[in-house]
Amino acid sequence: MAETGAETGTRLETSLKESDIHVTDASNFLVITEAAKVHFRNLLKSEDTVGMNLRVKVSRPETAQAEVSVTFCPEGEEKSSDIPFNCIDFTVFVDNASKGALEKANIDFKEDKAGGQLSIKAPFLKGRAPATDSPLQERIQFVIDSEINPNLASHGGRVSITEILQKPEGAVVILQFGGGCHGCGMAGVTLKHGIEKTLKEKFSEIVEIRDATDHTTGEDPYC
Repeated sequence: MAETGAETGTRLETSLKESDIHVTDASNFLVITEAAKVHFRNLLKSEDTVGMNLRVKVSRPETAQAEVSVTFCPEGEEKSSDIPFNCIDFTVFVDNASKGALEKANIDFKEDKAGGQLSIKAPFLKGRAPATDSPLQERIQFVIDSEINPNLASHGGRVSITEILQKPEGAVVILQFGGGCHGCGMAGVTLKHGIEKTLKEKFSEIVEIRDATDHTTGEDPYC
């Protein structure tokens, strides 16, 4: 089946990509499409174990590192605090601590030439965006945590805000690269065509993004 993070118990079969991860009893907050139910039903049949169900859990919910996992759940191994989602011939148990991160989430199965891919879209998986009248740094930090750093993490990198300078023409955001991005020869390209493009599209008040990193001191650059 699918999982995005570490989870004890029996694993299912494929990994969810970051882009696939975009909640109702459980049916008041979580929607499981008919296509996903059919997919789950087929997988459960392949287990040939009486009473086998499924469990959905979010590790590190509502943080930048949040990850969803779907695992087999043998009868009796669900927790008393789990929220049951009745699918008639099987049950999906949702970890209670994951409920907030799975609000308005949708579990679907999309067929393709390779067979198909489970897709979980959860708009609040990594938390809730600050209000539009929140301080600029808080709003920028949310985008960095929820969109930018998860992409940089694939290279072992990260970026953080050092300072925001307010000038008459607008805000100048000073960033510091870390991890695999510290000393990477492509850091300038990442800054200009990735980070700056993303932040300027979301925040019209930003006029410039600067890199304060001394890339000559990077100990383990990605490139």
